[in-house]
Amino acid sequence: MNFRPKDHVVIVGGGFAGMRLVKELKTTPLRITLIDKQNYHSFQPLFYQVASARLEPASISFPFRKVFQNYRNFEFRMAEVKSVDTGNNMLITNNGVVHYDHLIIGTGCTTNYFGNEEIKKNSLAMKTMQEAIEIRNRILLNFEAYQTAPFEAKEALMNIIIVGAGATGVELAGSFAELKNDILPKDYPNVDFSKLRIILLEGSPFTLSVMSDVSKKMSRKYLEDLGVEVKTGVILNSYDGNTAKLNTGETIRCSTLIWSAGVTGNVIQGVGSPDNLVRNRYVVDRNNLVKDTKNVYAVGDIAYMETPDYPKGHPQVANVAITQAKNLADNIKKMLKGKKTTEYEYRNKGSMATIGKNKAVVDLKFWKFQGLFAWFVWMFLHLMLILSVRNKLIIFINWAWSYVTKDTSLRLIINPDEKNVH
Repeated sequence: MNFRPKDHVVIVGGGFAGMRLVKELKTTPLRITLIDKQNYHSFQPLFYQVASARLEPASISFPFRKVFQNYRNFEFRMAEVKSVDTGNNMLITNNGVVHYDHLIIGTGCTTNYFGNEEIKKNSLAMKTMQEAIEIRNRILLNFEAYQTAPFEAKEALMNIIIVGAGATGVELAGSFAELKNDILPKDYPNVDFSKLRIILLEGSPFTLSVMSDVSKKMSRKYLEDLGVEVKTGVILNSYDGNTAKLNTGETIRCSTLIWSAGVTGNVIQGVGSPDNLVRNRYVVDRNNLVKDTKNVYAVGDIAYMETPDYPKGHPQVANVAITQAKNLADNIKKMLKGKKTTEYEYRNKGSMATIGKNKAVVDLKFWKFQGLFAWFVWMFLHLMLILSVRNKLIIFINWAWSYVTKDTSLRLIINPDEKNVH
């Protein structure tokens, strides 16, 4: 179905793809509605810094209505999509029904527990801002509790396990290690932090397994230099909230276990069947049109697109989401003018991860480097991706202050009022 002036385009999900689509379609004669269950966009690559008390949530959060308040063709609706009636072009949400002419799904991913309900129930994840705050609260509350806890409970409070040594797990482990080495001893002088174990578990033989050999090697070295216990080729069999059991036979008492070992797509009921889903991602063509639909598109992590260079689909990273959204927006503009569309082609600009102050790894196509320079590159690129100048300055000041003083002032424990929890 071609796009026509005054058509109603509904975008579900205000992540990197959704935000880029709204910006790119600003000047078109279309009606744009963005739907998200939160009223803000969060910069997910820095969630780990919220979880480790390096940044406040407001530093990396951007209210949709504020960002797009001058867009004449834009409307935001805070709602959770329950299902889609593709036959009648309707979205059923917890806040009413929304009709559309074209639907674009950018719902991203959620944590994948691979069917292990026990681990799902007892572990912490970090795919949303609320989860990042929950991790921060848990870590800080554990040290508050440690001071008066009975002897038999102290060991579990002093062990932190992170499952999954991808970028999220590695960055979180490195940040916790710096927290242990530089910050927490100042707050809790009566606690022996030499007993605090930060344990990173990975089922594959390497940390950052999708990066180059040198990045794998150096990331592990950096982590171990910081005091992180890195256990590769190890699988978590079970976790009951107090004891983690590994496939090696080892058991670890632990009150905090963070799961970062996999993701799965946030599919919407009514869109998709076994025929147009691969690993819980919508099968799309090179124009991001969902298979067996006429006016439903998917972009970003939720989209599965096979190309000659990526026969098993694209990596689920921010740059893919942003560039797919840009290509789709360009194609929509072309369809409005009756022009031929352009197939999406991903140009991988590289990958990076930071392990701590002055420690990062960067893989570019023809150049791979590590250490201080890599850390500065990582910091610069992430600052550039932050939406507002104000937030760029706040984050830069926080980073600079932390770099000089080896401290932060952001260790607030904020628990929701029970009467407001539903």
